[in-house]
Amino acid sequence: MTWLTPLQYPFMVEALLVSALVGTVCAVFSCYLVLKGWSLMGDAISHAVLPGIVIAYMLGLPLAVGAFAAGLLCALSIGWIKASTRIKEDTVMGIVFTGMFALGLVLFTKVQTDAHLNHILFGNILGIEHDDLLQTLIASAATLTVILLRRKDLMLFCFDVAHARAIGLNTTLLYYLLLSLLAGTIVASMQAVGILLVVAMLVTPGCTARLLTDRFDRMLIISTASSVLASCLGVYASFFLNAATGACIVLAQAAMFAGALVWKRTRRIRI
Repeated sequence: MTWLTPLQYPFMVEALLVSALVGTVCAVFSCYLVLKGWSLMGDAISHAVLPGIVIAYMLGLPLAVGAFAAGLLCALSIGWIKASTRIKEDTVMGIVFTGMFALGLVLFTKVQTDAHLNHILFGNILGIEHDDLLQTLIASAATLTVILLRRKDLMLFCFDVAHARAIGLNTTLLYYLLLSLLAGTIVASMQAVGILLVVAMLVTPGCTARLLTDRFDRMLIISTASSVLASCLGVYASFFLNAATGACIVLAQAAMFAGALVWKRTRRIRI
């Protein structure tokens, strides 16, 4: 077996392409998520999509439709409860996403299905089907398009809400738009790493880039490059290690973050 052996299998080539696409989407959105400080929000919505997936399966709908609907419901519920009560946002997140995740587990145990829970929780990029691949492409393209069209408004909203409101931007609309994009990103990444590990892909690339630069445009480039590289390395390594692909991708991203942290500390000591 040589290092080029994985490229001889069509499913590995397809997995590398999908992982690169998902890595790009997550990396771009990760910069906004880190800038806004919404890491827990990504964790909340990624867990909350489970009941939507099960209900979509029961109704014969695409799983991505149910996942997006459940993620959007979670995001809107968090925003509404936060605006209507004095409860802090992180507390609301914990209540909403744990409740929805528990509902998903209960529904899953009551449905007769051949689908394996591990594929939903941890992804199944090596066995991704044509319909799932198409859904990932559509969700990724839609999410990236909206981010690129509203990138400046979203950046200002994440950086300084008061300034964005002062210059006339509809911050409420941007708030829910950001939450909707988060749900779309999670749907796009679901087949690659599953709903449990997707939060790592949403947070780690942006954190890695934030360590290396203070400029947002450079942050986007570094985040995307590190995420795509880690995603491809994770898929490639999983072939030789016979390990879970999603977990290998996350470990590769964690290793890049650790390397960036060491480089940053070493450079600071030298200076």
